[in-house]
Amino acid sequence: MDRTLESLRHIIAQVLPHRDPALVFKDLNVVSMLQEFWESKQQQRAAFPSEGVVVYESLPSPGPPFVSYVTLPGGSCFGNFQCCLSRAEARRDAAKVALINSLFNELPSRRITKEFIMESVQEAVASTRGTLDDADDPSTSIGAYHYMLESNMGKTMLEFQELMTIFQLLHWNGSLKALRETKCSRQEVISYYSQYSLDEKMRSHMALDWIMKERESPGILSQELRMALRELEEARKAGQELRFYKEKKEILSLALTQIYSDPDTSSPSDDQLSLTALCSYH
Repeated sequence: MDRTLESLRHIIAQVLPHRDPALVFKDLNVVSMLQEFWESKQQQRAAFPSEGVVVYESLPSPGPPFVSYVTLPGGSCFGNFQCCLSRAEARRDAAKVALINSLFNELPSRRITKEFIMESVQEAVASTRGTLDDADDPSTSIGAYHYMLESNMGKTMLEFQELMTIFQLLHWNGSLKALRETKCSRQEVISYYSQYSLDEKMRSHMALDWIMKERESPGILSQELRMALRELEEARKAGQELRFYKEKKEILSLALTQIYSDPDTSSPSDDQLSLTALCSYH
């Protein structure tokens, strides 16, 4: 733990040279420090060179407790985990969580190396019924995970998180199962989606998928949204990275909005990103 704190102080001295490392997390101006940190990273072109904006979002509320989210360049999202009595306090708390995670992301142990991959695969094997031999077989989940890590060698965990979030959403959405039924290999799916970022177009396609699910099973959208909101709140209070949960909420909310605003919403087949394009690729 002492070595980790010393490494964090070293990173702070490098990225924020005019700040006192011992006082960084006690400073009430943590919002400006987080912005300063990512602007410095932008200038160094060390991470997410095309995205340099730290974005805050406060949930509407007539009174406390207040909730605030902060989204970092690249898409990682964090929120306040304490009970905050003002919007400003919630914003500072969210910024503090994000700053701590941003600094930890700079540690050598948070970069994908051969040693990191070996340890991660061993942990994956230990948590499943797989074997180490599965790591060399891309048709297995462990093999696919190994392939994803190998394909992102040298990246930090926050950089890798965006791709992982896409695949978490595709799994949740049922798209990965549909792709397997078209005989697309896991490597082809990974290679294809590695070219895309999680943007409004991808969210819209997933929302259309959920509109179709709602037509087949009325009520499933509201059920999934309640679950997503509960998961998001639990993860926020635990100080976890929130993007997967928040994206689920956004996608489901978008689907519900489209259903109530336009009952004749068109089928996803009108512009299907996942199945049509990837089958052509295959």
